[in-house]
Formats: sequence, structure tokens, C-alpha cells
Amino acid sequence: MSLSLKPPLPPMEARSVDEIPVGDDWQYEPKWDGFRCIAFRDGEKVFLQSKAGQPLARYFPDVVERLQRIAAKRFVVDGELAIPVGGVLSFDELQLRLHPTASRVQKLAIAHPALLIVFDLLADMSGKSLLRLPLRERRKQLEVFSGKNLKAKGAIRLSPATTDLAKAKKWFDKVGGNLDGVIAKQLDAPYASGERTAMVKVKQIRTADCVVGGFRYASGAHVLGSLLLGLYDDGGLLHHVGFTSAFKASERRGLTKKFEALRKPPGFTGNAPGGPSRWSTERTGEWESVDPKIVVEVTYDHFTGGRFRHGTKILRYRPDKSPRQCTMDQVEHREGKSLALL
Repeated sequence: MSLSLKPPLPPMEARSVDEIPVGDDWQYEPKWDGFRCIAFRDGEKVFLQSKAGQPLARYFPDVVERLQRIAAKRFVVDGELAIPVGGVLSFDELQLRLHPTASRVQKLAIAHPALLIVFDLLADMSGKSLLRLPLRERRKQLEVFSGKNLKAKGAIRLSPATTDLAKAKKWFDKVGGNLDGVIAKQLDAPYASGERTAMVKVKQIRTADCVVGGFRYASGAHVLGSLLLGLYDDGGLLHHVGFTSAFKASERRGLTKKFEALRKPPGFTGNAPGGPSRWSTERTGEWESVDPKIVVEVTYDHFTGGRFRHGTKILRYRPDKSPRQCTMDQVEHREGKSLALL
């Protein structure tokens, strides 16, 4: 029997909510910091699909090889690709895998093998689609599948799940390192491919005081596009840790004049845009340094690899705070290790 599901299959998605939902009809799961991946196996053929429906197998040959070793010859699973480095999941290493050269990808795979953390079973070991089954039934079958095919601490792992709200809240308290938040799914819901109807995600929003060490102009315009944020380490070096670009159009010209007047090298004295960060692109070198005098309080949801994972939003300017008070210890404890959950 062949697989009843074929790629591309739009993954079930989550809508954002402010609080973890409460009730007996919810299952809770950790939201891992990685690449969403639906994995198809049909005999010796393995296909890895990204959230956007694109093929991923060429970038994760190590995961393909491990999926081919599984006893089950046919299945479709939904999960998250992640790469542990030093006991912590590294989003930087995931980004590095998206390289056009196969030899480079292979070297990276040998140096830091990837994991596929599985949280749903979409087609069983006979190839039959499970999309119409409620989550509670799919989870039972996934746990049976895991028991027969997955090894503890192996490259393909079962993601934990619980109906215990207290346990979900403990996971939520660990958000910020390996964990990107908590997912809640309705137990009686089928797998809603491409929809956001039966799954929600909750992220913690935190604040940090940062120094503006530079800015970038908007693409194709001589107005400010983003401010570059920094934090001081114990040695007094200012490291680039992220950016903020959530400005109103009416604010940009005034901000441009303000920060152009502060232009002064070097800006960042530690890690700088276009420097050691593995998220660099060609545009990261196109920035203007400023005298690090301006302090802003920003909101963020995730800090990992020495950076804010997403853009931040300015809550307020802090003229009352010294730039040297903007230190890494505000965020370093957020890079916690949560792999013990697996």
C-alpha cells in the first residue's frame, strides 16, 4: 500500500493568544525553536517538507538517513527540525544548513547532527491518512508508533504532550531558550491542514533596556528603517543583539534626523552587525554607527544565540537610565536548557 498523503501538505497552524487556554478539551505541548517539518516516508523514499511547502531533504541528509532506518516503511509525521549544540538548540546552526553546496551541508551535519522532534502522526504505518481522526486518537497512535520505531535520545524523538495545565505552565516558565512558547490543541479536533482553527500558541513577552548602537536606512529610501540594539558584557564591550523597526511612517523622518546627528564610530565595540553573527546577510554590513547614548526599553519574545530571535518593539525611551546599565544579565538567563523534556 502506498501513502495516501502526498507533499506538499499545508501544515496545521496556530493563532496567537495571550494566555494558555484552560479546560479538559486541550492538549499542551512545548513549542520548539526550530524549522517546522512534515516528513513523508514511502518505502525508501523520504521527503522533508517545510512550513511553506518547500523541500528540505537536501539540507538535512542526516535526518533523511535516520528516517530511512526506522522499521516502519510508510508514514507521515509532523514535527520540528532542531539542532542541539552544547545541550541547547541553536537556530544559528539551522540557518547555516540552508546552504547551496552539498559538501558544506554534509560537513555541518557531521559536526552538529539535527533532530526531528515529532508531535503528530498524519499517516499510519500502512500509509492510511489519519487527518480526520481527533487529536486524542492521533496522539495514541503516535505514541504506539514511537514505541515501535523511535529510540530514546535518538535523532527522531517524540515531543512530550500533556493535559495537565500545571505542567504546561512549568514549560511556559522555561520559555526563552530551547522553547519558543507553549502550543495548545483541541483534543477532539481533526488535523486542520492549512488552517488555524484548533490550535493556539502562547509566547511570553518580556522587556529589556537596550542601547542604540547604530541604524539602517530603509531599502531604497533615505529614511531610517531600523535601529540596531546593543547590550554591554562584563568587560564593557557593546554587542549587537537585535533590531527594532516598528515605527509609524510619520515618525521616521524625525528619527532619521535624530540619529543622523548622533553618527559616530565605532557604535558596537563587541559583536557588530555583519560580524560574527551567523544570521548575517549582505545588507547587514550596510549600517551607520552612532554614539551609544540613547537607551530604549523594548519588548521581545525570545532571546537565543546572543540575539533577539525576532524584531522588538520600543515601549519607551529611557533618558533616566545610563547606557552602561544596559547589560547582558537582563537576558542571559533566558538561554536555558530544556532538552531534558525530550
